[in-house]
Amino acid sequence: MKPHEENIEEYGRLCRERTNKSMIKNRQIQVIDNDRGVHMRPMPGMVGLISSNTKDKKKTAPVKQSDMKRTRRDRGELEDIMFKLFESQPNWALKQLVKETDQPAQFLKEILNELCVYNKRGTNQGTYELKPEYKKSVEDTGADQ
Repeated sequence: MKPHEENIEEYGRLCRERTNKSMIKNRQIQVIDNDRGVHMRPMPGMVGLISSNTKDKKKTAPVKQSDMKRTRRDRGELEDIMFKLFESQPNWALKQLVKETDQPAQFLKEILNELCVYNKRGTNQGTYELKPEYKKSVEDTGADQ
């Protein structure tokens, strides 16, 4: 689109005015004396609408867990503990083992991958079970005692 040639000067003036108008800031600052934040407080009915409180609660729980870092035990010592646990119960979930042994989950996973089979299906889904070669040795040692 082009403006009419007879109005080109008027069009140029209009464009400059628009540009100058857009450069002017129309914000205003208002000083409030002795307000004490009354307008910033949430209204009684608005409590359920604010979701920031629920997010804060969710964030505080993981921080507590990271404060209590678990220390790794000796590998052989932990294997003995694991065998004793599997004598009492054949299937264990990772969370249960972390709680019982008080070891880091990643370290437990490394050992569990060597000693156990992870059940992906069936009634014992999501649990670890000793490999067959270790089951026999556990039964043999239990029979000797």
